[in-house]
Amino acid sequence: MATRQTPPFRTVVDSRVESVHTVRAGAADGGRVRLTAYDLLTGPWYTPLTFFYRKTLDGPALRASLARTLLRYPPLSGRLRRDADGGLSVLCNDAGVRFTEASCPDPMREYGHGLRAQPVNGDLLREVSPFGVVDRDAPLLKVRLTQMRGGGSVLGVLISHSLADGGSTLAFLENWSREHLGLPWQEPSHDRGALEALGRMSDDPATREGRVFAGVGRMRYLLSTLRPGLRRRATVTTRFEAAELAAMKSEALGALTDPGAWVSTNDVLAAHLWRVLSELRGHPDEAAQWLGLVVGAQSVLGGALPSSYWGNCVSKSWTSLPAGELRARPLGAVAGEVRRCLRSNTEDKLRDEIAFLGAYRRRGVSRHVMAVHALDMRETSLSVNNWSRFPLYRIDLGAGQPFWYEFPDLPVPTVHVTPTPEEDGGRDVYLCLSEPHAALARTGPWQERLHPHAVSSRVG
Repeated sequence: MATRQTPPFRTVVDSRVESVHTVRAGAADGGRVRLTAYDLLTGPWYTPLTFFYRKTLDGPALRASLARTLLRYPPLSGRLRRDADGGLSVLCNDAGVRFTEASCPDPMREYGHGLRAQPVNGDLLREVSPFGVVDRDAPLLKVRLTQMRGGGSVLGVLISHSLADGGSTLAFLENWSREHLGLPWQEPSHDRGALEALGRMSDDPATREGRVFAGVGRMRYLLSTLRPGLRRRATVTTRFEAAELAAMKSEALGALTDPGAWVSTNDVLAAHLWRVLSELRGHPDEAAQWLGLVVGAQSVLGGALPSSYWGNCVSKSWTSLPAGELRARPLGAVAGEVRRCLRSNTEDKLRDEIAFLGAYRRRGVSRHVMAVHALDMRETSLSVNNWSRFPLYRIDLGAGQPFWYEFPDLPVPTVHVTPTPEEDGGRDVYLCLSEPHAALARTGPWQERLHPHAVSSRVG
């Protein structure tokens, strides 16, 4: 009797290089943009994003519009340089970005939840390596356009995380799209000093005690950096329809008892995933389950920072519950804990964080700052990064909107939330877990637990 084979987590797109171009803005002032302490937290890694288009993109036209867009993004066509105090700056010398054109002998397939693809960026391990980036002629933006047989294109984008967080990366891509289509777009602000000027140590002992970053010794820093690579991870995707999310939120709101209490749809989704994945990982009742929420600082700092600020401006907040209590609490109560955790990101907390990180950079030891939970909670923690309001499916570069998007496997357990291609109020969720847990999450019983309010489950 034949054994049913489990499909792989991802398929490989056989992409073969046809030509490599250097795209430049055509203007450079040779100035330096000194990166902030938030920028330095990421390390010189690259963030790979991949977009799938049913129609074929025009390579020469893309390079031309990219060159025009780079005129307003001089750091992207520059090079990273080490400062005397150990920090980093971008030399805005218009050394250029790399634009690779490739071809695939296969036709475009129906990529999506049922058929995942590796990020199409070429040799991914070589492309995203942080070694050989600083003080080298290493492009900070790399684009790979793969043309599929019979029509359709795959656009892979690698951008240095030292330059931009997720929001800024998508802002650049949306502006490139608008430039390509001849639409107006807002000038980005590269004034890193505007963020640093907001730093102010808090007078509140609780704020100082609850800092999510800490200075550590060299060995602890190296251990926290190397440990994530010791365990292989895989990503499972699944879709939560708008009606399903509405039913979950209705259940959660019905369980709230405090006058005026409220939770958002994203609070409820994060709470639900936290509960289910805690159960899937099978920790004992007394084990602390940590939830980390990635938060854009811009929304908290408000008018104190230009709305067009471009760089890394992301913080994090943490909360925890014992595994048994997390699984037993009503959904509304867990969503309320998520909301409370988000509200802990006050302006005072963020100003204190900017000042604290800046102090380490001024002492030349910024590379020894890390998140307080980075070392000990790899398998009892879950990080939630919500991109549901980002314009992922509005990156139209002359061939319509993409029909699918791929995100890389990350070194820590992560929930990555995005809009659906139809932007219909649903959410696509990427669950990056250890390979055994990811395999378990793909099975029917666990898909049913992930989707208790859905008529049918979506398996990644």
